[in-house]
Amino acid sequence: MNTKVNYQTKIITLWATFLLGLLFHTQLGLMPLFHGQAIAHSHDSSNISWILWLMLLFFIVPMFAIIGTLFTQSKQFKVGHFWITIIYSVLNLSHITADLFVTPIAWYQILLMVILFVIGLLLNLVSWQWMKSKPNLKMIQFDLY
Repeated sequence: MNTKVNYQTKIITLWATFLLGLLFHTQLGLMPLFHGQAIAHSHDSSNISWILWLMLLFFIVPMFAIIGTLFTQSKQFKVGHFWITIIYSVLNLSHITADLFVTPIAWYQILLMVILFVIGLLLNLVSWQWMKSKPNLKMIQFDLY
């Protein structure tokens, strides 16, 4: 039985789970980002386009974190990755707090954000453990074909 902890698999799984929850929160139009304002996906929506770019960035960073986690064992990446997870946890906590001041409160969204926050805390823990671990030389040498 293999008792070796594979932090990379855990991190990728947690990020993917986080992104699925985030997708539900945003793409289905359930996120009360503008609380009553519809987001128009037309060329006339320049007043909110910067928010859409920020939302895209918020989604893209974990995608690149997943790819980086799969292909590297570098100490610099591990440290940077850990701090990204901390930033996301702070942002998620602030999002929960902001949603609590929206009327009416969408409790299903609060629950979803709490779940995403807990997933983020778990991601913080596993990222910390990975950052403190020794490199797995077997994981570094792999065939691409």
